[in-house]
Amino acid sequence: MIFDLIKERRSIFPAQYIEKPIAKRDIELILEAANWAPNHKKTEPWRFKVIQGTKKAELGEFLSNTYIDITPKPKQIKAKKLIENPKKAGAIIAICMQRDPLESIPEWEEIAATAMAVQNMWLCCTELGIGCYWSSPGLITYMDEFLPMEEGEKCLGFFYMGYYDGELPERTRKPISGKVVWLD
Repeated sequence: MIFDLIKERRSIFPAQYIEKPIAKRDIELILEAANWAPNHKKTEPWRFKVIQGTKKAELGEFLSNTYIDITPKPKQIKAKKLIENPKKAGAIIAICMQRDPLESIPEWEEIAATAMAVQNMWLCCTELGIGCYWSSPGLITYMDEFLPMEEGEKCLGFFYMGYYDGELPERTRKPISGKVVWLD
């Protein structure tokens, strides 16, 4: 049931990933799920760049070097984590949003549609037993220096993916009743 899948969805971080490749057909299925996200005026603003192989290490080096260059007092532990996390992932998908050139809808709606595409990816990963999480470091504003980007396209983050071992902790949520106002 879809409700159970939604409740099972977790953020699973690169430190938890094991060395097991993700099949291309599974990545394609995950991206196809993204493609069915709702979007206003059918702008389909989501764009994805799949990063695998040696490009993962290159991404880590780029992120770490950029962090060191732009940060007044960079922390070595963070610089190292920026290098290591991409290498641990089975694949990384750069989450991008292509702005409608006609600007027929507000930008936030295209960002929201892209986020819905990512939720579809997340649920598909959950079903496939692939761990994942969406990282949105401030460094994404520099991604046009690393990734091929079209005019009007911007990076919104990275979708790290990898297989993992072990049990995941139970999640809890505060009751929905405290977050809803009923108006009759």
